[in-house]
Amino acid sequence: MEQVDLVIRNGTIIDPKNEINGAICDVAVKNSKIHSVGKGLLVIAVKEINAAGCLVTPGLIDNHVHCYEYATPLGINPDRDCLARGVTTVVDCGSAGASTFMGLKKYVVEKSSTRVLCLLHIASHGLAAAGCAGGCPGGESDTLAFLDSDACKGCIENNRDVIKGVKIRLQKSVCANGATEDEAYRRALVVSQACAVPLMVHHIESSVPTQRHDGADTRVGCPSHLRAGDFYTHAYHGYHETIINSATGKVHDDVISARKRGVLFDVGHGMGSFNWKVAEICVKQGFWPDVISSDLHTQNIHGPVYDLLTVMTKFLHLGMPLYEVIKSTTITPARALSMDTEIGSLTAGCDADITIIKQEACDVQLEDSVTQLRNVKQRLVPVHVFRAGVQHSILPKVPWPNENILQHLAFQLERCVIKDDV
Repeated sequence: MEQVDLVIRNGTIIDPKNEINGAICDVAVKNSKIHSVGKGLLVIAVKEINAAGCLVTPGLIDNHVHCYEYATPLGINPDRDCLARGVTTVVDCGSAGASTFMGLKKYVVEKSSTRVLCLLHIASHGLAAAGCAGGCPGGESDTLAFLDSDACKGCIENNRDVIKGVKIRLQKSVCANGATEDEAYRRALVVSQACAVPLMVHHIESSVPTQRHDGADTRVGCPSHLRAGDFYTHAYHGYHETIINSATGKVHDDVISARKRGVLFDVGHGMGSFNWKVAEICVKQGFWPDVISSDLHTQNIHGPVYDLLTVMTKFLHLGMPLYEVIKSTTITPARALSMDTEIGSLTAGCDADITIIKQEACDVQLEDSVTQLRNVKQRLVPVHVFRAGVQHSILPKVPWPNENILQHLAFQLERCVIKDDV
C-alpha cells in the first residue's frame, strides 16, 4: 500500500466542484496536495483522523475580510481569527490601495499561514484611516486625486499572484457626500475591465441608484453597470439603496437582471450589513447569495459576525441547502477569483486545504447587524482545519448573542428602510 502523510477517514464529504454531496469517504493527503478521495482508501498514513459524524469540505474561503493588521483600524489577524475558525483562504477587500499594498504583502500575506489574497482599493491609500474604517469623518474617496487609475492598474499587473480584483465603496459619507461617487465608480469599472479582474462594490446609502427608473435613465447604476463576475457585496442590508423595493417588497428588476448576466451577490455580513428581514424577503423570492462572506474585522469579531461559519449558520437557518452553503464558500469564490485549479475543491493535485465541520443542534437567539434576533436550532462549528496539509489549532466557539454588541448596534436599526416592524 502507498504511504501518504494524512488520511481523514469516514467523513461526510461535501465537495460541490466534484458533485459529491454526502458520500462517506476518506481523503488522503501527500506532499501538501490532495492525493485521493474514495471509500476505504488502501493507504498507510503518517497521521490518521476519524471524521465519522463530521462534514469534510474543501478549505473554506472567506471572500470578504479586512486583515491589514495594525496598519489599518479594521485589520484582524487572519491566522487567529480565520484559520483558527476553519477558514483556509481569505480575501482582504480594499484595506490596501496601490500606495499601501506592499505593506500588506510583506507583513500579512507573506507571514500568514492562512492564504491571503487581495482586492485592491481604487483609492491609493485604501482604508488606512477613512470614514467608518478610521473613526473620523470623511472617507477615502472624498478627493478624486486619491483615485489614481494608472497606479491601481500597475499594482495589479505587478502582483497578480495576490491581487485578484478591485474594490470600491459607494457610500455618500466616504465620497464627499456623494459628489465623487459616480466618477469613483467609473474609474473602478475602467480599471477592473482593463485588468480583466472582478470589481467588488460596497453599495450602501449611496447616491448611485440600485434601480434606475427606466431604460432611458442614463445615470450610472449599481448593480446595473456591473459585469459578469463582478461582486455586489453587502447584498442583504436594509438601508437606503437596499436591493429590495421598500414599496413593493420585491427584489429590484435591475438586481434580477444583474444576476442573470452573471453578477455575483455576496453576503459581506459586516458590522452593519446583514438584515434578517431583508434576507427572509429575498429567500421567499428565491434570491439566495452566490457567495457567503463575513466582512470580518476588528469591530465585529465579538459579534454580530463572530466568524464565517456563524454567517453560514445564518443561511442554513434561512433554509439554504447545506450543499449550496458549502458551494458558496468553496468553489464559487475560487472560480470567481480564477483560483479553482488550486483551491475550492478536494480534487487530486489541489492544495490540501481541508475543513472538518460539526453540525450541532442548538437553541439560541442569533443577532443580525441591526439587533434583530432569530431562534437558531443548528449551528456549524469547526473541528479540524488543514492548510496545505498542515493541521492548525481550532479556537473554541464563541457564545451568542453578545448583549454588549446588541446595545452598540441599536442605532443602526433606525436607519433601516426595511426591518421587522415595517
